[in-house]
Amino acid sequence: MEESPHERGGSPEATHDGAVIGAGQAGLAMGYFLKRQGRKFVILEAADSIGSAWWDRWESLRLFTPRRYSGLPGRAFPGDPEGYPDRDEVIAYLERYAETFELPIELNSPVRRLARENGKFVLERDGRKITAEQVVVATGPFQKPFIPEVANRLAPDVFHAHSTGYRKPSDVPEGTVLVVGGGNTGFQIAEELSSTRRVLLAIGSRQTPLPQRLLGRDLFWWLTTTRLFNTTVESRLGRKLRTRETLIGSSPRKLRRRYGVELKRRVVDADGRTVRFEDGSEVEVDAVIWATGYRPDYSWIDLPVFDADGRLRHRRGVTDAPGLYFLGLTWQHTRGSALIGWVKGDAEFIAEQIAAFQDASTVTDVRKHEAERGQTTQAESRERV
Repeated sequence: MEESPHERGGSPEATHDGAVIGAGQAGLAMGYFLKRQGRKFVILEAADSIGSAWWDRWESLRLFTPRRYSGLPGRAFPGDPEGYPDRDEVIAYLERYAETFELPIELNSPVRRLARENGKFVLERDGRKITAEQVVVATGPFQKPFIPEVANRLAPDVFHAHSTGYRKPSDVPEGTVLVVGGGNTGFQIAEELSSTRRVLLAIGSRQTPLPQRLLGRDLFWWLTTTRLFNTTVESRLGRKLRTRETLIGSSPRKLRRRYGVELKRRVVDADGRTVRFEDGSEVEVDAVIWATGYRPDYSWIDLPVFDADGRLRHRRGVTDAPGLYFLGLTWQHTRGSALIGWVKGDAEFIAEQIAAFQDASTVTDVRKHEAERGQTTQAESRERV
């Protein structure tokens, strides 16, 4: 039986016009536009599945963006446009998307090092190398799960896991469960666990709660209609908004009154089964879920595109290294840059930059070839003389 293009490991050494690292929503959107341009490219995915970040989410996860606003370029999200897709629907959609557009994806292909040699990018993958004229890093914002150091002081018999390791309530021991993290993930997991457990939610910083629906319309209808979602990170409002996270469809008050979840301040210490909070209170716990987000991990990129603090330098995904781009970052250009339904705007922009870079390179190569040919002709003329 012929292998699926998603299963092939690729040749030991291959050369492409472009390489996309990551086969999540950002990588697939990028692939769509590169395919339209007729580029020879490959999408490299470290995991054994497309959209692997979604497999690391809890089973009952439901998007807070309606299906109407959850599609990638060229293919609408199927189903009721006003309904909210769950995790498995998103995974199925991404897999079907890759099949529909026949995107050249190579699974089980982690890139161990990205560097530049002899004017081209070199991607090293477990003994194999790929060279590419241009590269798009589309690994997204969910890279390295972050667990605070205080977790090391919990007793060995206290169950604890990052939210990426949580799937369903039955995975968590009976008793008192502390969820740490006041973002959308922390609120949703606390809500789910509250039906069968005593649950406390520790919130480090307050976030602005927004209703899922307002005056009969979904929140994202209002955000798009008022063009607030078009606010760029360079604008005064964008610079202010990027430092503020928002809760969508939930609030501390709702969580406390409707679900009986106890709200606590920031976690500051732990000792065995006892967790202490910023206000001096403490509680005995049987389990802890760390909904504490992620940290970027670009240790494998050997290129001068980071500042002294290790932060990526870019402007809408375009870096200081010609031909190197990033896609799917939080607030890469707007609030929607990391969301499935809005990543297409940045992907199309990067595709335009890739085309312009390729055109400029072609012109340079032609001029170089003409100059070399002219020098050869002059040399031959002098020899005849």
